[in-house]
Amino acid sequence: MRIGELSRRTGASIRSLRYYEEQGLLRPLRRPSGYREYAESDTAVVARIRTLIAAGLNTALIAQVLHCFEGDSDTPVPTCAEMVEELSAARTAMASHISALEASCSLLDAIIEAAPEKSPAPS
Repeated sequence: MRIGELSRRTGASIRSLRYYEEQGLLRPLRRPSGYREYAESDTAVVARIRTLIAAGLNTALIAQVLHCFEGDSDTPVPTCAEMVEELSAARTAMASHISALEASCSLLDAIIEAAPEKSPAPS
């Protein structure tokens, strides 16, 4: 199938599909005309990629672990034990970012709370 059809089937934009190819996540065949030719199985691969991106993984990490997943459900099924370390490290980094953002929100709340009341506009 061509890129437009894969886009329609998966909901991924053509631009995203090209990006996934640039990142080594998709490997379509090239016709002599230069058009990309995708396999039926690429619809499941795109679904996995999109789920892993939604889970907060970057494409570099996805490229390392994508081969360790199967299925096209909302939660891809892991098949490799060795990728757990990379995923755990990514989750730890996310949790750290979340903690930093929560601290920033608390500080901003304190600053807003300390601000003087806005006076009503004259009539």
